[in-house]
Amino acid sequence: MNPMPDLIPMLKQLRLSGILDSIESRNRQAIDEKLSYMDFLATIIQDEVARRTQKKLASALRRANFRNHKTLEEFDFTFNPHINRSLIMDLASCRFMQEKVCIFIVRPCGTGKSHIAQALGHCAIRAGHDVLFTTQSKMLAQLHAARAINAFDRQFAKLAGVDLLIIDDFGLKPLKGSQDEDFHDVIAERYERKSTIVTSNLDIPEWTDAFPNRILGAATIDRLRHGAYKVMLEGKSYRSPRGTQKDQKITCSKTQKTPGQKGGEIG
Repeated sequence: MNPMPDLIPMLKQLRLSGILDSIESRNRQAIDEKLSYMDFLATIIQDEVARRTQKKLASALRRANFRNHKTLEEFDFTFNPHINRSLIMDLASCRFMQEKVCIFIVRPCGTGKSHIAQALGHCAIRAGHDVLFTTQSKMLAQLHAARAINAFDRQFAKLAGVDLLIIDDFGLKPLKGSQDEDFHDVIAERYERKSTIVTSNLDIPEWTDAFPNRILGAATIDRLRHGAYKVMLEGKSYRSPRGTQKDQKITCSKTQKTPGQKGGEIG
């Protein structure tokens, strides 16, 4: 007697319908390999756990809204023999999220800032954290639009509460109107509670230039800098035409820290 007609509704009721995708092949495997009942049960449960893990990962990646799915496995560390790979791998451990501090990835266009930021976001998702990737312009435009439809509090809470917020292209466009206040409020709410990654073409001493209100800018940057890690990228663009790329010097430094040690401010 085939039990499948009775199993299908019960598995769906228990929200185990994913088992249906593999149960027939696993049953044939159990017969061929003479698996015990317990081994067969363990196998199909492992399939379900793997399926749910993959589904959860895919859902988290969609929510993160990455520009493209860049990972550290895809990053070309051989492009420049001087790159401090150990620093980036240390950051990939997501220890900085336990410390609730920020990462700055700064300097010229095309040197891999967005790739590294998104790759670290991937690492955080694989470690079970929620991540949101956005740009300075997009984040502030969404807050402005939300304010117009009385949804500001909900949008702000999303930005303030996500485990890891990645803000790409800070300072690419100067802040206008109340944007500096909105940016400050997001950073202030996340300060010492959540981690943030910021990429910028500007070096950190130039960041206050992006704020119409320099006092507010100084207060914002002071919160970002406290205990932060800094990745400095220098050299020619990875986007150079094929065949023209030359040796590129990329230096990465972590300010006043050693792996596993919570450090101080960026000078």
